[in-house]
Amino acid sequence: MLKLYYAPGTCALATHIALEEADASYEAMRLDFATQGQRTAEYLAVNPKGRVPALVTDQGILTETPALLVFVAQSFPAAELAPLSNPFQLAQLQEFNSYLCATVHVAHAHGRRGTRWVDDAGAVEAMKRKVPATMTECYELIERKMLKGPWVMGERYTICDPYLFTISTWLEGDGVDTGKLPRVVEHRQRMLTRPAVKKAVAEEGTQLP
Repeated sequence: MLKLYYAPGTCALATHIALEEADASYEAMRLDFATQGQRTAEYLAVNPKGRVPALVTDQGILTETPALLVFVAQSFPAAELAPLSNPFQLAQLQEFNSYLCATVHVAHAHGRRGTRWVDDAGAVEAMKRKVPATMTECYELIERKMLKGPWVMGERYTICDPYLFTISTWLEGDGVDTGKLPRVVEHRQRMLTRPAVKKAVAEEGTQLP
C-alpha cells in the first residue's frame, strides 16, 4: 500500500487529492511542522530533504510534487488524470506543474522561508514585502495565458488541477487581490465541488480562504 507523508497547509494536498481521484489504496501520514516533525530522525530516514510530500511505494520513495502527481496518473491510468498517450500534451502538463513547483511555490516561500536563501534580517523582510507582487505576477499569467478552460488543460480534469488548487488556497495569505483573478477563483470553487477534494481537504483540516 502507498503511504503519503503530508502536513496541513502544504503542497502535499495536491498529491492527497490525486490519490483520492485515482481511488488508490493509501495511508496518509500526518507530520506536525509546529513541532518540527519533518526534522525527526524517523522522517529524515524517509525523506532526507525534511520536506513534504513524500510517497512510499513498493519500488521506493518518491519526493517532489510534480513527480508524485505523474506517478499517480501513470499508476492508475483508468482514472484518466493525464493525457498519457499524447507526448506533447503530457509535456504541456509537466510544463505547467513545473512552473508551479519551480516558480510559483518559490515566490510563496520567500514570504515564509526567506532564511533558506539569506541570513540578513533586513533581506528576509524585503523578501516578505515582495511576495504580494511576485505572486500576483505569477497568477496573472496563469489567469491570462495558462488556464485553458474550466480545467487547466481545457475541458479535461488532470493532475494540474489539484496542484493549482492547492497553491491557490495560499493567495489571500500572500496578500494577492483575488478579485483580479476571476477565472482562478472560479477554478478553486469548482474544485471544491469534487468529492475527492472535499475528502482530502477535510482529512487534512486545510484552512480555506
